[in-house]
Amino acid sequence: MFKKSIVIPFLIGIMMLSACMDNDSSQDRDSNTDEPQNMNQQPIESDRKEENNKDPVAEQVESMTLEEKISQMMYVGVQGTSLSEQQRDTIEKEQFGGLFLLEENIESGPQLRQFTTDIIEADQTNDVPLFMGIDEEGGRVSRIPEPVQNFPTNRVIGEANSTELSEDIGQLLAEKVKAYGFNMDFAPVLDVNNNPNNPVIGDRSFGANPAVVSDLGTATMQGIKAEQVVPVVKHFPGHGDTSVDSHINLPEVNKSMETLKEFELVPFRDAIDEGADMVMVAHILYSQIDEEYPSSLSDEVISDMLREELNFDGVVITDDMTMGAITENYGMAEAAVLSIQAGTDMFMMYDAMNGNYGEVKAAILEAVKNEEISEDTLDESVERILRLKDEYNLENEAPSDIDEETLNQDITNVINRLP
Repeated sequence: MFKKSIVIPFLIGIMMLSACMDNDSSQDRDSNTDEPQNMNQQPIESDRKEENNKDPVAEQVESMTLEEKISQMMYVGVQGTSLSEQQRDTIEKEQFGGLFLLEENIESGPQLRQFTTDIIEADQTNDVPLFMGIDEEGGRVSRIPEPVQNFPTNRVIGEANSTELSEDIGQLLAEKVKAYGFNMDFAPVLDVNNNPNNPVIGDRSFGANPAVVSDLGTATMQGIKAEQVVPVVKHFPGHGDTSVDSHINLPEVNKSMETLKEFELVPFRDAIDEGADMVMVAHILYSQIDEEYPSSLSDEVISDMLREELNFDGVVITDDMTMGAITENYGMAEAAVLSIQAGTDMFMMYDAMNGNYGEVKAAILEAVKNEEISEDTLDESVERILRLKDEYNLENEAPSDIDEETLNQDITNVINRLP
């Protein structure tokens, strides 16, 4: 009796609940038919997500004209020790990717700071900030003037063979260049000095042992990076076993790929594995690799060896195209086109302000028109350049005040740790 009295009300309750649910479902269906616009909500949400996921660097490249892309690939020099109105106008108009100074541009600390400030101000109206580069290796290749103290040669540092010391030196090299308006240091030198008659590298190298050069060079690179200055490792694939100075004419090295892998390429491979952002390619003919073109113009060296063999996906820059190795054998415009075809992202031209940039730009435009260079190739290079600038948060900012006394004391403290 008790079971029957419980079950019947229970069944009735279930039936009533089911009817209510059916009614609610029917109302929901009716309500949905009154709001057809809800069917479009998912695509709208997808569109929003797609907009949010757009790559700002890729978008910027897409928005640039062909001429602007070519300008970003130019790393130019400027003559004199102060900025003329014509040079100022050229910088503002051309929107170069980078600008570098040499020893002849520098007279004193205050003059250098004013010079870089004027250059940076001339570029203020451009959307993309300049790379501002200088050679500050220490030793005999030091551009930052007194009273800021210089470091000993890399050979001396190599004899100490301390990665901790080398990293500290890298940081201070970066502090030096940053204090004078530069955001890029063409250092460290990763050449293995295995030719005692080498006229150009010598004590600029950490030594003749590839492992030592690799360890100390990579540590120096990391120290420079730590100060948000872009290090440029050089001179790929190695300038240490040459008997001709590439500033004067074209050196030739007769080495196989197997030998290069055991010696010259070791420091570059390790630096790339440790995050090298930029590699400078030298003007050297490695005849067993490419019997026709120097490394800076060679597809076999840049695309095959550097990109494929060493898996480098950063920015490739040539050494200065106004060096004798190029000017004695090629026209400037011809060399620039060949270099881009080989896989270069940026090419250095010290005397571009004399009007060479116009000739070079015209030659590249013509090569694109004739399908000798694809615009996709330029896009890839410019995207790498802009990504690097974005990664280092570059801005067109004049150098801040410098505390020379503190900087010199820090340099002295590091030098005193050398044996």
